[in-house]
Amino acid sequence: MHTHTDTHIPTPTHAPRTRVTVFGAAGTAGSRVVTEALSRGHEVTAVVRDAARFPELHPDATHRTGDAGNPEHVAELAAGQDVVINATRPAPGREADHAAVIRALLAGLAEAPGVRLLVIGGAGSLTVPGTSGTLAIDDPRYVPTAWRHIAAASNAQYDALRTAPTDVNWTYLSPSAILEPGTRTAAFRLGEDELLVDAEGNSSLSMEDLAVALLDEMENPRHPRARFTAGY
Repeated sequence: MHTHTDTHIPTPTHAPRTRVTVFGAAGTAGSRVVTEALSRGHEVTAVVRDAARFPELHPDATHRTGDAGNPEHVAELAAGQDVVINATRPAPGREADHAAVIRALLAGLAEAPGVRLLVIGGAGSLTVPGTSGTLAIDDPRYVPTAWRHIAAASNAQYDALRTAPTDVNWTYLSPSAILEPGTRTAAFRLGEDELLVDAEGNSSLSMEDLAVALLDEMENPRHPRARFTAGY
């Protein structure tokens, strides 16, 4: 079990320009990833399933339609890119799609050698500190019953990624238990497989800082073919 944590160190602002495709770009997390990437000078292709959502996308991104669950779409939208970011979430009642999308992404990226995959996942598969390995999904302090279905889907998503026989260079980011829109502070801690909690036992991260953590990993890879987490 990994319990090491680090204080976040801001990435230098002179990182090379990266060509990145973001699936789920109109979502609450994906839209913040797009904004953060553009603010750092990267070239962003923002992907949604329905062109009717183009007006919701950042005007400085390239707008494309595509389905992360379709390997052919993934291969097409990854061609010529450096990184693909998956920020999709399954529709209510279709939680099983979460793992299926990972398999489709890996299949599509097999046709785009050298393109890295970054995945925004869930916190349920992290272990709770001080519990001898209890997963967050099994601790109602961090995953209430009402959230358990999506937490289980995210756990299946992570399992599908970490057990896949693939050459794709992937990284999976598990956020803290509470992930909500908030403020970009760029002041958070990083960990690996254990839930990050504060002195009062709270586990939280803003979506803005989730985007910072993900883009820092994109610019300065520290977790190849591994999972990490971020929190206050």
